[in-house]
Amino acid sequence: MENNQKNMKTILSLFLLLLLNLTALTQNNNPNYDADLAKKLGADDYGMKKYILVILKTGINTTTDKVVTDSLFRGHLDNIGRLVELNKLIVAGPLGKNDLTYRGIFILNVTTFEEANELLETDPAIKEKLLTPELFNWYGSAALPEYLKASDKVWKQNP
Repeated sequence: MENNQKNMKTILSLFLLLLLNLTALTQNNNPNYDADLAKKLGADDYGMKKYILVILKTGINTTTDKVVTDSLFRGHLDNIGRLVELNKLIVAGPLGKNDLTYRGIFILNVTTFEEANELLETDPAIKEKLLTPELFNWYGSAALPEYLKASDKVWKQNP
């Protein structure tokens, strides 16, 4: 009987230890949580939010007129800057050569394809079909727009 009591105490102790560990795991609160910042950025409880990811592909306009393409791509870069200023474009950049004709990406700070398409139609290279966008719903860190403040401080020359 004494062994049974020891076994019961051991089992009960292990059960309580397991219960405490499970409780600690389910209450994983962030000590650095900033409610005001999370609200400002539109973060959910996981610090995430919805965006639209755009993959830019080579479009159907195959003009070889360098003056035209230079002008359209200059407008493309100017439009990128404008969308950043409006807090609608969070990430933009070219992709390396690939077999899929993917040219670059955008992460747009909008939640619907309709909003994204309205913004994309303001891009001359897209409007004139030098680039064709493919849109995807994307779920990422709500803090992503915050990197733009640092981004503006690390470049030497304007593209």
